[in-house]
Amino acid sequence: MIKPLLMAALLLSFTLAQANERTHSDGFTEPLQYLKFNPGLDQREFERSNLNALNVYDPLESWNRRVYHFNYRFDEWAFLPLVRGYRYVTPQLVRTGVSNFFSNLGEVPSLVNSLLQLKAQRSMRSTARLLFNTVLGVGGLWDPATRFGLPRQREDFGQTLGFYGVPAGPYLMLPLLGPSNLRDTGGLVADLSVESQVNFLDVPDYSRQHPQVTALQVLDQRAINDFRYGQLNSPFEYDKLRYFYTEARKLQISD
Repeated sequence: MIKPLLMAALLLSFTLAQANERTHSDGFTEPLQYLKFNPGLDQREFERSNLNALNVYDPLESWNRRVYHFNYRFDEWAFLPLVRGYRYVTPQLVRTGVSNFFSNLGEVPSLVNSLLQLKAQRSMRSTARLLFNTVLGVGGLWDPATRFGLPRQREDFGQTLGFYGVPAGPYLMLPLLGPSNLRDTGGLVADLSVESQVNFLDVPDYSRQHPQVTALQVLDQRAINDFRYGQLNSPFEYDKLRYFYTEARKLQISD
């Protein structure tokens, strides 16, 4: 009886010793033995394999891509040369004043949307910014509100619609304006309407009579926007930009 048990124990010990020789510290036996690598794998192939994670509802993709390429070329051939010329001939102090002035005008729709979203603290902050920068900042040319601890916090009507559960709808690439969606495009129209109706400091009325004011505002917005087409250095920039915009808007709405 003892002899068969002894033989079985010796056989089991030998088997375990052989297994230990083939077993790695993580407990898997020769895990890399059958793993195959693609020696030709490059960044483009890697990105293509992960595009499914970037899917966004985009039924107008064919049209949107055409607009994207138009924006790309317009930016390269017209917008950015104008921005560089604007920066070259305009001192930094003046450019900052222009940006502050138009930003102060943007506090009006921001205040309205904060109220619509029942954000009391943000509404009071926008009101305080509007008062401080208009009075102490000489019509908004300076930004004393930020120095007082009241940073800019934008709210737009697209966010308001999202706050009340309105879905984003299909993705849209707007000419010159860039990424958007159906909900945010409608919100942009509403915000422009609010600015026009409030007519703060008579700027909207003056802009209708002097289009160069609107042109300066557009140029200023492009100058302060650091995004440049092609900076992602990827053939899938359209897909990435679409995804980044969609996710950023979700975060802004939930804020």
